[in-house]
Amino acid sequence: MPTPRPRTTFGDQRVDAALTDVLATVGSDTNDDLVRSLLVTALDMDNAEVDRLELKIASQALAEMLSSWRVFSPHSDRAKVTIFGSARTKPSSPDYELAVRFGQLMADRDWMAITGAGPGIMTAGIEGVGLDRSFGVNIMLPFEQQAADIIDGDHKLATFKYFFTRKLTFMKETDAFALFPGGFGTLDEAFELLTLIQTGKSYPAPIVLLDHPDSTYWASWRRFVTDELLDAGMIGPADLDLFLHTHDAEEAAEYLCAFYSCYHSLRYVGRRLVLRLRSAISPEALVELNERFADIVVSGEIEAIDATDAERRDDDHVDLPRLALRFDNRSFARLSQLIHRINELGGREGVPAAAGLLHDVAPDPEA
Repeated sequence: MPTPRPRTTFGDQRVDAALTDVLATVGSDTNDDLVRSLLVTALDMDNAEVDRLELKIASQALAEMLSSWRVFSPHSDRAKVTIFGSARTKPSSPDYELAVRFGQLMADRDWMAITGAGPGIMTAGIEGVGLDRSFGVNIMLPFEQQAADIIDGDHKLATFKYFFTRKLTFMKETDAFALFPGGFGTLDEAFELLTLIQTGKSYPAPIVLLDHPDSTYWASWRRFVTDELLDAGMIGPADLDLFLHTHDAEEAAEYLCAFYSCYHSLRYVGRRLVLRLRSAISPEALVELNERFADIVVSGEIEAIDATDAERRDDDHVDLPRLALRFDNRSFARLSQLIHRINELGGREGVPAAAGLLHDVAPDPEA
């Protein structure tokens, strides 16, 4: 089998030399290898005679990712909660009022919010948190092109043609999720979000399901998940701890904020998973963690460490205390339980938003 061609090489000396010249003229140096890989991929698509529709999809997707980055990058150090829910919920609905109250509570703790920029629960979330703290992630539909009036024209609004780039933005720009009753779209977002966290394709994050006290929406949904998925062995018991269901906005806000009351962020360094903390936990707490979560550690134990060389190289929150473990890379619901227990042992109630949250689920082969 021939050796695969490097992704940064097109294979034609003239083209490769031209790419080098282009990057020397307009490149940033730091990320030239990744930019070159993007350019080579585009040329490979043309060389493979990929049809025009496929090229339009790829081009539009990259343009939407760039637009999203421009909207969110000035606020990258701010904690954000995504609010999902029905566009059809009326202002007179108790769920609408609940969403407004929830947004107010999150704003009080210095969180920003991301919504789908539409009416209903999305507008309620914006009303609650305030326009100055709100991002809109709008989708162009055949019957609706404009964002809701409350956020239309705001500089924190990104508009998407494709659901998949919009969903990518929701997931990668968010530190917590609040889901209110909704239709197919809300349920799609709920199941995709749970799937990404359950499989480790997204970072651990707190999820809360909210509806008013007389609602059966999330209770019925959980009953289906328990009866049809858990009882059939299609998910495990720990997967039900990936979310909290509540009718109380105060409980929801505290649950989401508490996830970062001691835990801060994570990163893979070599074969170890490193958990950065806002405050150190006691030696006694560390003993308990090792006793309760030995099943997800493939060798050694959970230990307190200093910043690694790779983190120092990247100036990656080097002043924070840390825990490290050889994680089995499959028990991600249990990993979320570990984080919750760390917060119970070392966190406190009423904490404001954590700054500079950074989530990394990719192994670091260079570390």
